[in-house]
Amino acid sequence: MHAVATAVSSMPSDEFFLARQPILGRDQKLVAFELLFRAAPEHEDAQLTDYAAATAAVISHASQLGMKQVVGEQVAFVNVDEVVLMSDFVRFLPPNKVILEILETVRPTEGVLARVKELKELGFKFALDDVIGHSELVSKLIDFVDVIKVDLQGVSQDELAALARSLRSPGRKLLAEKVETVEEFQLCLELGFEYFQGYYFARPAILSGKKITPSEMVLLRMIELINANAGNDAIEEAVKRDPLLSLNLLRLVNSHLGGSGGRIESISQALEQLGRSQLQRWIQILLYSGPDGNVELNSPLLQLATTRGRLLELMTLTLRPGDTAGANAAFTVGIMSLMDALFSLPMEEILARVDVSPEVRAALLHREGDYGAMLGVAEELEGAQCNRALAAALDRLGLSAKQIREIELAAFGWVRELGEEIR
Repeated sequence: MHAVATAVSSMPSDEFFLARQPILGRDQKLVAFELLFRAAPEHEDAQLTDYAAATAAVISHASQLGMKQVVGEQVAFVNVDEVVLMSDFVRFLPPNKVILEILETVRPTEGVLARVKELKELGFKFALDDVIGHSELVSKLIDFVDVIKVDLQGVSQDELAALARSLRSPGRKLLAEKVETVEEFQLCLELGFEYFQGYYFARPAILSGKKITPSEMVLLRMIELINANAGNDAIEEAVKRDPLLSLNLLRLVNSHLGGSGGRIESISQALEQLGRSQLQRWIQILLYSGPDGNVELNSPLLQLATTRGRLLELMTLTLRPGDTAGANAAFTVGIMSLMDALFSLPMEEILARVDVSPEVRAALLHREGDYGAMLGVAEELEGAQCNRALAAALDRLGLSAKQIREIELAAFGWVRELGEEIR
């Protein structure tokens, strides 16, 4: 405990970011997040090597906030080195909400093995991080861990199948990490991996000749009409062209209201009660729905898009309090930033079908302007790439590491609440 406490007290308390990376199951639904600490760039040389300090900061903040605020209904993977593993600090985490991820740098001493057994008896689960072969750590801990994370970038495709076979067992699941392409995901799926970590699902796989479906076209048309301040009649007429869309939009709106103001039965009622900016938000969310029109927030693409939208909205309101129009535009940039991955089409082609402001267009196509800088910050945080580029973007915007961390946590909470509303 003392080593960790010392490490935490020696850190500038506000100079770090808390990032989280999605972990998906075989059905491509969200099952967990890995929580990552990253030092603010000006302190990276001193802090990034100190996993005890890093993990202690994550545990401290996560336990203060409540793990549900940070990861919702999902489980959290948290990195632990030898110092954290042997300390009492780790006991602040709820065993049913976390998987302790043992770093590859940990030495498998008798003390470490005894500590893992002790924590397992207390209900904790374990993962081994960055496995690329049968190291001494793997050999000694394999029977005690619940998940083995295989680093795809450290293993050739030829070696991967044999490694997966040798590591798999009925009581142990394999997680492929650093999955960068859909092809890598498909290969690991065939090899029996249960979990997948990496942003392959958010990378646009551009398909030539791909067409936007009629329902998606109606939604894009509605966004365009709202942006152009069209009359309510024109917006309602656009929705009525697709009866299923109309039904799903009303279902989404009513689930949000939770029966507090009576049931909304028509799009004109929705426009009256919600207002245009809120209706536009629901339409943007509905774009990420499944083929049956149901919105599931454990879709990783929708989770990422809504988190980005809320991050950018809160950044704007922090910098320009009261600027509702700017906040709405920022939300649009965030949620539309993944539509190339959603539609498998270039962003230019999507923006040719929906009229957005020049500022929104510049941000989406070229990461220009304040919204572009904010989107760049969101993207850097997702990959936990807290580097000089991130520092420059924050300086340009006038935001501190502490402000961004508070904005992140508020965004995570908002997305969690959104999921509860539409469940």
